Amino acid sequence: MTSRFCRFGLVGLMGAAVQVAAFHALIRWLGVPAVAAAPVAVELAVLHNFLWHDRFTWSDRKAPGRLWRFHVANGLVSIVGNTILAWWLVQQLHVPAAPAAVVAIAVCAPVNFWVADRWVYQRVE
Repeated sequence: MTSRFCRFGLVGLMGAAVQVAAFHALIRWLGVPAVAAAPVAVELAVLHNFLWHDRFTWSDRKAPGRLWRFHVANGLVSIVGNTILAWWLVQQLHVPAAPAAVVAIAVCAPVNFWVADRWVYQRVE
């Protein structure tokens, strides 16, 4: 489990880099407004993470429907969880935005891992 969680974290870091790079490229080089670039960048990161998790983190599990499950799980936990936690930390506890985002990601990561391990990539017997 520890090795799988480390692989999960590595993929997550790469996905964050993909998201930031895509967001920057869409805005700077293609002139896409930020409000439109954000969901495109997030979707690219989600697809990136799914492909890596499918081939690296959970390569030993091929549960049916894992792509839509990953989208649902990752979307609910990441978007809803990060939004609520970041809002609470910044608005209620007055934590600066960047550290609040890091804390929100750190809190959501184990939840994302657990949901992926138990539901997205559930063992098929």
